[in-house]
Amino acid sequence: MEFVGAWLETLPAVAIYLIVGLVIGTESMGIPLPGEIVLVSASLLAATTDHISPWGVAAGAAIGAIVGDSIGYAIGKRGGRPLLERLGRRFPKHLGPEQIVRAEAMFGRWGTWAVFFGRFIALLRILAGPMAGALKVPYRKFLLANAGGGLVWAFGTTFAIYALGAVAEAWLKRFSWAALALAVVFGLGTTWWFKHRAKKSLVEAAADETVELLGDHEIDHPTDAGAAAKERVG
Repeated sequence: MEFVGAWLETLPAVAIYLIVGLVIGTESMGIPLPGEIVLVSASLLAATTDHISPWGVAAGAAIGAIVGDSIGYAIGKRGGRPLLERLGRRFPKHLGPEQIVRAEAMFGRWGTWAVFFGRFIALLRILAGPMAGALKVPYRKFLLANAGGGLVWAFGTTFAIYALGAVAEAWLKRFSWAALALAVVFGLGTTWWFKHRAKKSLVEAAADETVELLGDHEIDHPTDAGAAAKERVG
């Protein structure tokens, strides 16, 4: 993350807003990229420099998230399950069969809420758009959940990190940048811990749903889990 922050610091403000939107938008289309790292780095820069606005960072992130998810939805609707399988072969660590089945189980349990809350979870942040399209979720429902989750995530994350960085900088100004960095890392670590706990709970719930689907329908192939999820969200 330090490398990303140092690189962003060399760019003009408009370029940073565009990069934030582009990286998050590409990630939302189904391509694993460090969207959250870029957003956090840009938010910290906004807190410690004068020429970068947190509003610009948040707006870029929100537009990227909403547009990227919508493009991912269109791609998923056109390509269907075979597209997800091809992405899984290309990015097995992030989009392998296990991750796709887990995402389908989350859609089966939570419906379009999986799109809203998926913005806060790395797995669903990448898969929500293509998965919703492949499962033929009605676009109007998808767009509402997508826009709501994108706005809350983008503005909430940006201004939380911005406030943390601004307060830490003012309080530790008399000490050193090393102390500021330590305070920021501590804050990010705390945020990550809470997100990890929330993600773990959601994944466990999804795993239970998957087991139930396997038991009830004697599923021999992951596509059957997708069909069950499609019934739930459609």
